[in-house]
Order: sequence, then C-alpha cells, then structure tokens
Amino acid sequence: MTTRCLRILVLTCSTRPGALGPAVGGWLTDTLAPVAKELDVDLVPVAIGDLDLPFLDEEEHPSTGVHRHEHTRRWSRIVAEADGFVFVTPEYNYGMPATLKNALDYLGPEWAWKPAGFVSYGHTSAGTRAVQHAKQVVTTLRLVPLGSTVAIRIADAMRDDRFAPDPRHAEAAEGLLGELVRVAHALTPMRERGHADAVTGPLPGSYVRPLGPDDAAEVTVLQRCCWLEEALINDTLDIPALHETLDDVRAWLAEWDVTGLWRDGRLLGMVRTRRDGDDLHIGRLAVVPDLRGLGVGRWLLGRAESAAEGCRRVLLTTGVASHRNLALYQRQGYVVLPDPRDDGAVDLAKAVTV
Repeated sequence: MTTRCLRILVLTCSTRPGALGPAVGGWLTDTLAPVAKELDVDLVPVAIGDLDLPFLDEEEHPSTGVHRHEHTRRWSRIVAEADGFVFVTPEYNYGMPATLKNALDYLGPEWAWKPAGFVSYGHTSAGTRAVQHAKQVVTTLRLVPLGSTVAIRIADAMRDDRFAPDPRHAEAAEGLLGELVRVAHALTPMRERGHADAVTGPLPGSYVRPLGPDDAAEVTVLQRCCWLEEALINDTLDIPALHETLDDVRAWLAEWDVTGLWRDGRLLGMVRTRRDGDDLHIGRLAVVPDLRGLGVGRWLLGRAESAAEGCRRVLLTTGVASHRNLALYQRQGYVVLPDPRDDGAVDLAKAVTV
C-alpha cells in the first residue's frame, strides 16, 4: 500500500452569486491546514462554479469512462487523482444543490472506493437534510460516506456579517479529517484494484501493479523478511537487500521496472527487471514465506520474462546454497554460467526464443 501523500478534494458546491459557500470552504481549508500537514494530507480546494460543467451533456453512460467533452475529461482527471472528498454544501429545499448532483452524475468509476465527508450549512437544520439526500447518491457511486460531519447553523456562525464559526465547529472539522484519512488508507487496496494498470494476480483476491518510490516501506519489509532466510542458508549477511535503507530502496525503485503482487493492502511478492543491451536482468524475486509453494514465484518470474522481447538472453543471480531457488530456475530453463564468483552467488542465464 503506497505511503504517498493523500490528496483530498474540498469541493464547494454552491454556485449562487453571493452565496456563503466560498467563505465556508475557505474557513475549512484554513482551519484544517495545520492538521493536514501533520496527517500528510494535501487539501485541494475546488469550486463547482469554476468547473464550467453544463447540465449533464455526455452521450455515453458515466460507467464507461468515455468522455467526449473537455469539461468532462478535466473533471474526470481531478476526481480520479483524489483519494477522498469533503463536500461543502448548503441545503436547498430539503436537499443538496442541483450543482452537486450534476457534478456527481458526470462520472462513475472515478468516485469508487473513496471516502466522502460533508460540511453542511443552513438555517433550521444546519444543512443536515442536504447531507442525508447526498448520501443516498454517493453510496450508489461506491463512495463511502463518513459518520463524522460538520453542521453549521448560519445564524450561529455569523459575526457582524462575517463568517466565524464556534471553536466546536473547528474541532468537528478536525475529527472529520482524521476519520477521512483513516478510511482513505483502509480503502486503498479497493481503489488500487480498480486502476487501469492493475492486473489480476495468481491468488484469489490478489492483483499486481507497478511499484515505485512511494512503495519503498513495503518493499523494505518484504526484503528483510525474505532475504534473512537466504542469509541463513548461505551463511552470510553480505546481502544488499538486508542492508538497504529506505532511500536506497527508493532509488532503485525509480530505476528498475518493478512489479508487486498485493492482496488486501499487503505486499505478497515482487520482481524487478532492467534491460541492458541484448540482456534482460531479473532480480529481487521475492514471495512472503507463508505463501511459498503455491506457484507465486514461478508466476512472477514468468511475468518478468514477458519483458524479454527483443533480448538475446535473460540473466539472474541467486545464492550458491539457495537450492530451492536454483531448482526453480533450472526447471524454467535457466543454466548456471561457468564463470565463478567470489561473493557466494551464482549467475544463471536463459536464451530467449523468438
């Protein structure tokens, strides 16, 4: 599960001239800025009125992801890049504004498995009926509404025509953001499985996706777990994977093409590849100990070898006493190269057939 900074969209929903919405949205982002920094959250304020979204004018169903108009494609990118949302909404006639309903209806998969918090404002009900109305819609889009909300009665929040809510509203907003961050992290595996670059893995519920520098923490844990056993088998601690720092791991994750196998937010295995002239180098093939013997390593190796098109051979390295690894590679057609090494490792090669 990636450790990158969460991107939270703060969406001001009212477009009525002179509406209170911009003041509420500005107060919210200013109030939450210190907490957002502590939680490693990037708050992104967006006003529906700035999106230039006409009444839904797309021919294709939103679930297809086919968007013909530039205003829809721009809105799709904004929502797809977000990890969660806070809707700042007034209440109009017992419901949410038509502008919010329209913005929701434009898209489909972009909303899925992301938390949604609400900051409402109004008179008698403090906007809470708009929130209940909106929750019926967002759950259909597979957004996950929070239990925490911020409800502001306009009469209680105005000071000499200036919007100045009570401290309790700020406390409620901080609680909402904290819950939103926890839920966003918990839903990360669900969001990742739906990404275009995620592919179904060999185990039930698993998927693979490219790994990058943001995954360094999970990769470091996997390496320490897997290569400790290699160290014991080969009677040496002189194994780079056991000594690399987070910065070291981030560096090679940026340089190699790395595939990770995930399930429920847990990194189960990985393999990396890099081309060098006519050779494809494969390395760091790893599977968590409790899932060995299920064909996962063989599956990851085959996926890595699929990048060998146009190469003359595939090269990899393992410990001289790693008999299980050697047996796996030799069954897959690898042969041990004759040139000896003095670091307790052996190189293997496999010719690429056209």
